[in-house]
Amino acid sequence: MLLAAAVLATPAAAQQADSSLLTVQRIYASPEFSPERFGPARWIDSGLGYTTLETPEGGKGQDIVRYATASGDRQVLVRAADITPAGDSAALAIEDYAWSADGTKLLLFTNSKPVWRQNSRGDYWVLDRGTKVLRRLGGETAKPSTLMFAKFSPDGRRVGYVRENNLYVEDLGTGLIIQLTRDGSRTVINGTFDWVYEEELGLRDGWRWSPDGRHIAFWQLDADQVRDYMLVNTTDSLYAFGTPVQYPKAGEANSAARIGIVASSGGEARWLEFDGDPRDNYLARMEWTPGGGEVVVQRLNRLQNRLDIYFANAATGRLALVLSERDSAWVDVDDDLRFVDKGKAFLWTSERDGWEHLYHVSRDGRKVKLLTPGDYDVLALTAVDEKSGWVYFVASPSDASRRDLYRTKLRGGGKPERVTPATFRGTNTYDAAPGAKYMWHSYSNFTTPWVISLIELPSHRVVRTVLQNEKLNARLAGLRRGEVEFTRLDIGGGVQLDAYVMKPVGFDPARKYPVLFQVYGGPGSKTVLDAWGGQQYLWHTMLTQQGYAVASVDNRGTNGHGRAWRKIVYGRLGVVESEDQAAAARVVGRWSWIDASRIGIWGWSYGGFMSLNTLFRSPDVYRTAVAVAPVTHWQYYDNIYTERYNGLPKDNHEGYEQGSPLNYVDGLKGNLLLVHGSGDDNVHYQNSEALVNRLVAANKPFQMMEYPNRNHGIFGGNTRRHLFETMTRFLQQNLMTPPPQALVP
Repeated sequence: MLLAAAVLATPAAAQQADSSLLTVQRIYASPEFSPERFGPARWIDSGLGYTTLETPEGGKGQDIVRYATASGDRQVLVRAADITPAGDSAALAIEDYAWSADGTKLLLFTNSKPVWRQNSRGDYWVLDRGTKVLRRLGGETAKPSTLMFAKFSPDGRRVGYVRENNLYVEDLGTGLIIQLTRDGSRTVINGTFDWVYEEELGLRDGWRWSPDGRHIAFWQLDADQVRDYMLVNTTDSLYAFGTPVQYPKAGEANSAARIGIVASSGGEARWLEFDGDPRDNYLARMEWTPGGGEVVVQRLNRLQNRLDIYFANAATGRLALVLSERDSAWVDVDDDLRFVDKGKAFLWTSERDGWEHLYHVSRDGRKVKLLTPGDYDVLALTAVDEKSGWVYFVASPSDASRRDLYRTKLRGGGKPERVTPATFRGTNTYDAAPGAKYMWHSYSNFTTPWVISLIELPSHRVVRTVLQNEKLNARLAGLRRGEVEFTRLDIGGGVQLDAYVMKPVGFDPARKYPVLFQVYGGPGSKTVLDAWGGQQYLWHTMLTQQGYAVASVDNRGTNGHGRAWRKIVYGRLGVVESEDQAAAARVVGRWSWIDASRIGIWGWSYGGFMSLNTLFRSPDVYRTAVAVAPVTHWQYYDNIYTERYNGLPKDNHEGYEQGSPLNYVDGLKGNLLLVHGSGDDNVHYQNSEALVNRLVAANKPFQMMEYPNRNHGIFGGNTRRHLFETMTRFLQQNLMTPPPQALVP
């Protein structure tokens, strides 16, 4: 195999003396374009104040500072010296923190390590602000970095946590530790989750205090039938060794999930009485109801085309089904469930009318009222102001590339009102204080990094701005940057696709330029977003400085255009998406200033899958592709994600085969760079190895770069710089230069 690192060097080295020109080294191996940091901020005193982390004078450690929300009055609540363990010279490095309800105690998370793909285990410390006593939780025998998801009890006198797959409660006054579960093991998982639940259902913290602190509700997973996928490490020791990861591939057995209620003082757990095979259903969400006598559970079937909402009696374990959502394709889990009207009703998000909308639902599920009518999707429920009778949400009714805040009446009726001022054209996100009088407002657009301000509602008046990224903006202002255009591409058949195009620096309409498309394209995703893109934006800008146009297109299946648009891809992942991408590239290729013989595409993960499919299926369109960490056949990927969008392999063999780039390698005529980390626990290196075998069998030339033991993010040390310099050189050789005449369409 010809390694990509061996291709010719780019002229980037010659540009280093010119500060207006970017290099990969400046982007990925220096702090030059690092953004400012703020927080993490925590609302306290019912929204009358907030706390954040600040570096004290002298630059050592972090203070926790309180600000009065309205006035901005500042008070240092906890100094770095207060969180310096006895005998240590340095304060704890705070990765996360939480206050007890009365604000007298502080819970600190530090020294974190990964469990699966997230750093969710570490050390927890509690500081008593009155006595200044700081102590590590877990007892003297606790190993470092083994505690997970520690939380204060509602009265602040105890902390619960997970350690080595068991639940514990520790009394902060006496130091007494009560072990609530004792069967935790590698395959019996209490209070947290296996790999696939974390990755595809977004579940990590698997337990909840009851509102009165007397009980704990928790998930238990039995992974004894989940097969291990072995990650083989050949470089960290003389002999290769394997690391097993519980990973259920499409069609394979899941963990059996159940939910238990246990007294926080100890005793036997009571299990909720769900019927059916627990390995063929997912307990996707669980929270206590406001009164504390019940938990509300969202349960998905294996095909994920039915979502049931149950209220479960905490004392008896009995279930009451209150609402069901069904779809011929799939149903998404709802993260917007909020109880209102003193627990007599709840807010719910549903696609039942063809668009993602908010509904007001009575507690028994019999009365369902639409709150956000119209042909647009509600993208997030932001806040509920029950006192004034308003619900705040994020949507983009007129332009799917933007994100704005809206509000509508909690009881229904009237038209939703846009709250975000028109001056904030781009992407706006919000974090509400209790009561929704104040919010953190984060704003960016395609060329402008994030600005964070504290605003007052409903006027959106800026109370104060806490982050402006002034240094980063000054550096960006010194760069040569071309124009960026957001547009829609008509590919025929009544289909118009959202797109952006970054024009080359020094654009001359009389010239012909190569164009590189960046693609992701997976279900519910969005790349054509008017938001700051960080290092990827800078790399694309660097390419425009070198004479490329850079573009991205959102094919059907992506977000922002309703159910029918999103779910057209069901059962045949990769087919409609790659057809749309190729059709869009043909449209762009007909522009007078684009060289249709020099069209390239690159993507990562699902985007790598798309890059392969477009290059193989449309050899008349694409000259070059870079596929990073690609899925090459959905049989190799995890079952929750794959079966949600493609069904079970035994029921949809044809759909799995139609979407696989493995079956289209004969179409390869252009240039391919394949990149993968051999330690990828998400999209296994197996995917690329299977592709290599097909390419070799078809006698197709290609280039490849393996990064030993790197995971799906392909980072660590100098890795990112090496990766993007490799990609840049490959594009310089295979896309920038005019093709041989024989390859010109």
